[in-house]
Amino acid sequence: MKQLQCVGTTDPVLADGDEPASNPSSNDYFGDILQAHLNRRTMLRASLSAVVAGAMATTLPFGSVFASNSGLTGPSLGFRAVPVSNADRVSVPKGYRVQTLIPWGTPISGDMPAFSLEASGDAQAHQVGSHHDGMHFFPLDGSSHDGLLVLNHEYVEPRFLHAAAAGLVLHRNDFPQNADGSRDADQVRKELNAHGVSVVRIRKGDDGQWHMVADRLNRRITGLTPMRLAGPVAGTEHLVTKYSPDGTMTRGTLNNCAHGVTPWNTYLAAEENWAGYFANSDAEIDRRQARYGIETRDSGRYQWHRAEGGADEYVRFDASSRGASASEDYRNEPHTFGWMVEIDPMDPASTPIKRTHLGRFAHEGVIFAPAVEGQPVVAYSGDDARFEYIYKFVSARPFQATSADGSLLDEGTLYVAKFHEDGSGEWLALAPGHNGLTPENGFADLADILVNTRSAADHAGATKMDRPEWGAVDPATGQVYFTLTNNDWRENGQQDGANPRPQNRFGHIIRWQEDGTHAAKRFQWDIFVLAGDQYDSRNLAGSSLGRDAIFANPDGLWIDLDRRLWIQTDIGESNMNRRRFAAFGNNQMLAANPETGEIKRFLTGPVGQEITGVITTPDQRTMFVNVQHPGATTSARDFARGRYRSHWPEGGKATPRSATLVITREDGGIIGA
Repeated sequence: MKQLQCVGTTDPVLADGDEPASNPSSNDYFGDILQAHLNRRTMLRASLSAVVAGAMATTLPFGSVFASNSGLTGPSLGFRAVPVSNADRVSVPKGYRVQTLIPWGTPISGDMPAFSLEASGDAQAHQVGSHHDGMHFFPLDGSSHDGLLVLNHEYVEPRFLHAAAAGLVLHRNDFPQNADGSRDADQVRKELNAHGVSVVRIRKGDDGQWHMVADRLNRRITGLTPMRLAGPVAGTEHLVTKYSPDGTMTRGTLNNCAHGVTPWNTYLAAEENWAGYFANSDAEIDRRQARYGIETRDSGRYQWHRAEGGADEYVRFDASSRGASASEDYRNEPHTFGWMVEIDPMDPASTPIKRTHLGRFAHEGVIFAPAVEGQPVVAYSGDDARFEYIYKFVSARPFQATSADGSLLDEGTLYVAKFHEDGSGEWLALAPGHNGLTPENGFADLADILVNTRSAADHAGATKMDRPEWGAVDPATGQVYFTLTNNDWRENGQQDGANPRPQNRFGHIIRWQEDGTHAAKRFQWDIFVLAGDQYDSRNLAGSSLGRDAIFANPDGLWIDLDRRLWIQTDIGESNMNRRRFAAFGNNQMLAANPETGEIKRFLTGPVGQEITGVITTPDQRTMFVNVQHPGATTSARDFARGRYRSHWPEGGKATPRSATLVITREDGGIIGA
C-alpha cells in the first residue's frame, strides 16, 4: 500500500487560485484617477469615506454620466428581499421554488458511470465536472423547456474528489501525494477530467422538474481534450511544443471561470488563473511566463507533472527547458493557456479552438456587445488579478448574420482601457506600431504583442484596476458594466477614480458609455455602486446600502432581457463569515435596477460556497444559477475527522458537491419581476 502524505502549494495566494503580484509597471492606478477626479471638484481631502460620501452626495462621478441617457425607469424588482444567511441551505424569495440539478459527478455520456468517490479518472471524463462556474442555456428549437446547459468547471478541491483523501489532514487546496513525492496517475487524470466544460441536455418534465437527458450532444471538454490554436499567435515559435512542433495544437483547457456567447451562438470558455498549474525550474523566466506569475519553482498547484509513470500528458506541466529546443520539451506549454476557448455545443465532433487575438491573460470571461449587421463585432474582457486591466476586441470584418463564425475573432484590434480623472476614458490599441509597441521597445510583431498581452498593456499605459471580473452590456442603453471584486493590496495614495478605495476589501461596480458605437475609441465612465456594509458603501442615490442590499466582493454579473442587473458575490474562504465580512453571511445573488440603483438580495447559498453563473430560459421563467465549492471553509483538521462544514446539496453526512440551481416562480411568472 502506498504511503500518503498531505501536500499543497505553499503560497497562500496561489493556493486560492489567484496570482502573485506580477505587474511591475508604473502605470496609473484607477484609485489615483478617481481621487484626482474628486479633488478637481473640490471634495474634502479627509478620510476616504468622507471623500466618497461627499462625492456621492453630489452627482459626480457616481451615476451622473448617464442621467439623461435613456429616459427609462428601469425594470421592476418585484420580490421580497431575503435576509443574509449563514445556514447550509439555499434561500430564495417567498413565492419561488428551487431545485438542484447536475451536481458534480452526474453521468452524462459513455457508459454513464455512476457518481462515486472511487470513480476512476476515465469515468470522470463522462461525468459532470467539479466547481461549476460560468454557464449558458442554448435552447433547442427555441424551446424554454428543452436545451443544452453548457457550464464551466473552474478547478477542483482534491480532498473532496478522491476516496484516498479520507482521514488525511488536508486544507482545501491540498492533495494526497506518495511518500516519494510522486502522485497517483489516476488521481491526476481524474483532476484533469474534472476541469473544463460540460455540455448537458436538460428538459423540463410534466412534473415541473428539470432532468438531465442522455443525448448524443452531451459531452465533456476537459484538461486533456485536443484543441486547435487560431489567430495571430497560432503557428508561431511561441507555441511550439513536443506535442505540436508546428504550434497549432494543444491539449486541454483549465481554470475556466466565466464565459461568453458569440453572436453566431457558440460558447467561449475563459482560461483564468492557469499559471499556477505549471512548474518551471529554469533560473531565468522570461516575460511570457513571469508577467503571468510563473516563478522559478519545482512544483505546480497540483503537481500534475509528478504523476507516476511519466506520461507525456502530465509531464507537460513542467515548463522547464529540458531538451535542445522547444520542440523537444514543454517550455512553451504555458503559452498555450490564457486564451478564450470557442466550443460549438451543437456539434459534439467539433474541436475546441483557442482564439488568440482576444489576448492572453487571466480571462474572467468575455461579453459581446449586441451584434449589428454590417458593423464590427465587439467583445470586452477583464483580467482577474490585482492591478490588471480591462480589454476590448474589435473585429476587422463586419458582422454578417448569414456567414458569421469564429474566424471573425482572428482578425481585428485588441484594445486596453485607460481611465482619466475627468470621467473620460480611451481605448489604447495593442497593435504593431501603436502606443510604443515596436521592435525597438521589445515587441517584434502582433504575435509577440498578444502572447505578452499584459506587458503590451503595461507599455501602452493602461490603468491598473481592482481585479476586473464579469461584464454585462445593457441591451437598451449600450452601457457596459464590470465588477471589480476587491484589492486589499492597493495602498493609500494608489486609489483613483475608477478604484476609489485603498485596501479595497469589498469591491465595486464600474460602468461606461462608449462615445458612439461600441467600436468607439473613447468613453465616459462612472461608479455604479461601492459594495460594502451599511457603514462603508454607496449606491447611486449617494446613500449607504440598506440591510436588504449589502454585499461584498461582486464577481458574477449578468443583465437580463428586462434589464435587471444580477450581481453575484465571491467572498473568499479566508474571509467568509469572519470579522468585517460576518455582516454579509454566505455568498449571495442580488438584483439591481440600472436606472435607479435599487438593489435587493434575491438568493443566499449554503456554507463555504461561491454563487456564480446565471442565465434564464428565453421566456425568463426558469433561472439557472451555480453553487461552487460548498464546504470549502472546512478546516484541515475537521476534514480529517469527517466533519465537513457543508453537506449540500444532499445533506446528512454526504460529501459536498458543486451543483446547478433551477429557480422558478410558483405562479409561473418572470424571474425577478
